Amino acid sequence: MIDIHHHLIFGVDDGAADMETSVRMVEMAANDGITHIACTPHAISRFPYQFEVNAERRAMIQERVGDRVILGAGCDFHLSFDNIEDAIKNPKKYTINGKNYLLVEFDDFHIPQSITDTFYELTLAGARPILTHPERNLLLQKEPERIAEWLEHGCLVQITSNSLTGRFGKTAQAMGFRLLDKGWVHFLATDAHNTESRPPVMSEARRLVAERYGAEVAERLCVTNPLAVFEGRPVPKAPRPRYDEVEDPEPERGGFLSRIFKRK
Repeated sequence: MIDIHHHLIFGVDDGAADMETSVRMVEMAANDGITHIACTPHAISRFPYQFEVNAERRAMIQERVGDRVILGAGCDFHLSFDNIEDAIKNPKKYTINGKNYLLVEFDDFHIPQSITDTFYELTLAGARPILTHPERNLLLQKEPERIAEWLEHGCLVQITSNSLTGRFGKTAQAMGFRLLDKGWVHFLATDAHNTESRPPVMSEARRLVAERYGAEVAERLCVTNPLAVFEGRPVPKAPRPRYDEVEDPEPERGGFLSRIFKRK
């Protein structure tokens, strides 16, 4: 399995506190069947993104753990004005492995009205947005239909593996499965921060997805799609998302982001 959202780098955010924790997280991930990890520290005012420090510490961790797990780069990107301006100028600083995809996390209490325009600008700069864990977002739990517009404009969606197992509560679990029911999910990822409360495990969630939706879907969400992101390749096309049982009407198709993606 390939994990594209993981706070593995020690001492840079609220993830691993020290090298030994980072090593234990890699060992736990490897024992769970994870072969690739994108190390994605926060980029937020509380935890400024330190590209050079991240690269240096990632190399240190890789040297300690050997080639059992391949470590890559990335960022858990928050939508502050300064972050957006810098990412448009320097997208490869934030994208997964300096390729084509950017993890984007919304605030729990505010989603900018101009978010679609922001996604458009990031896409033009070469950073296709991947919306992280919407099932855990308090605003989107109340208005999940908002995700439909972003999907139609070419955004991708990642949910947290442990949301499906109930670790983040019944609301997040129910919404995670609701998004899967509609075909609105492209990736599972751990969003691991430690080995206890937020551990780097995916296998149980993969099993649940396989039981409910089939082994092919589980493989796509845990291996095929995230590996494409890790390597900077196009994400394979999946069955078209369903828009039934959504409160708002189906969004108008053919938005500007979708036209961009069709040209790629």
